Amino acid sequence: MKHDIRVMDARIEFEDHAYRTPLKFGGVITDKVTLLNVWVRVRARSGREMEGFGSMPLGNVWSFPTQKHTYDETLAAMKALAERIRVLLLDFDGFAHPIEIAGELEPLYRSALPGVQQACALQEPIPVLCMLVVASPFDAALHDAYGKLWGKNAFQTCGPEYMNHTLDYHLNDDFRGEYLDRYILKQPKPRMPLYHLVGAVDPLTEEDIPRRLNDGLPETLAEWIRADGLTHLKIKLNGDNLEWDVERVVKVDRIAEPVQHSRGVAEWCYSLDFNERCQSVDYLLEFLMKVNERAPRALERVQYIEQPTARDLQAHPENKMHKAAKIKPVVIDESLTDFESLQLAREQGYTGVALKACKGQSQALLMGAAAQKYNLFLCVQDLTCPGASFLHSAALAAHIPTVAAIEGNSRQYCPSANASWKDRFPGIFYLTDGTIETACLDGPGLGIVP
Repeated sequence: MKHDIRVMDARIEFEDHAYRTPLKFGGVITDKVTLLNVWVRVRARSGREMEGFGSMPLGNVWSFPTQKHTYDETLAAMKALAERIRVLLLDFDGFAHPIEIAGELEPLYRSALPGVQQACALQEPIPVLCMLVVASPFDAALHDAYGKLWGKNAFQTCGPEYMNHTLDYHLNDDFRGEYLDRYILKQPKPRMPLYHLVGAVDPLTEEDIPRRLNDGLPETLAEWIRADGLTHLKIKLNGDNLEWDVERVVKVDRIAEPVQHSRGVAEWCYSLDFNERCQSVDYLLEFLMKVNERAPRALERVQYIEQPTARDLQAHPENKMHKAAKIKPVVIDESLTDFESLQLAREQGYTGVALKACKGQSQALLMGAAAQKYNLFLCVQDLTCPGASFLHSAALAAHIPTVAAIEGNSRQYCPSANASWKDRFPGIFYLTDGTIETACLDGPGLGIVP
């Protein structure tokens, strides 16, 4: 194909930020983040070259949960893996579309994991999910460079003019004859609601604050709702304390209701995130029953539930979601690492898919197409993505037709990493009515200029 590209150079850097307030994930408190920034230079068959940029948090607590290694050890492994991926990307000497390059290289990235594990003296294998996170800014930089090379937004380069294969090549025969552009909007949605995170250790009321930060940002839930005009709240739950989880949802709803009514807002939404800590589906079903008993309107406001039980679906075939999914959409998140895992999740009763830029632009587009084909609920989730990584995530949400909202919480936990981006994309990083202005995400490449 005349639009194919070849990788010429790739360089990386790491950028560290402290969190404004701690974030609890899967029972672990996180208070800092390291960003992996990537620049990739590509060449067209004509000899013309272009450089693209990608960035992603190295979310080791999320992608490499472990009891045997420290935060610093898993972070060091991800940094080592980033250098290995950089070398493998440079070794790829063919011409292809970015999605095809990603498909060719992913098996090589997977095969590199044991070597990195050994080099870092790790007792546990590096998860495939961890590899996807590290590879994602390289993939983003490829798409960014490709779009800029041809003067197109990257989401406009997924049709027959650019791609060498139809979707059945990447997925299965259900997609025979279809190109990816069938499942992508050529222009982004102009605005999208933002899901605000209500973390498990976040203060809900004044009484929950031992000492105010007084840094100019809201600190209680009511303050956040009023300041940003929020209509979508993502509630983090523990999954191992039924009484606490039920009470948390009830309390959030009791706080939100009078604030929303005072603003003249009649409808708002919740999503529920157990971070896969529920021991069984029975826990989830009992939780939903008790929430309905205590606060039926709160349950009505729940838009979807993120993966409630263990991410290893094959090891836990008993955790079938059919009953829960009849109540609310249950989306696969941590388990989604490829098309096969999506198919397994469907068999086990999941009715939705959470797309994440941190698993790669290429994978997100393919899984977004599959979710639409199979009539699955779609959402785009965050990894506390700041700056360029949030722009990437927002662009993904804005170009997938059935995604209704975008999660973004770096403005809460890591605003320092947004500082250099806020004035360039004010409609993305400054909220007043609970939405972000995604119309601006239509520039060449991923629309990101570092």
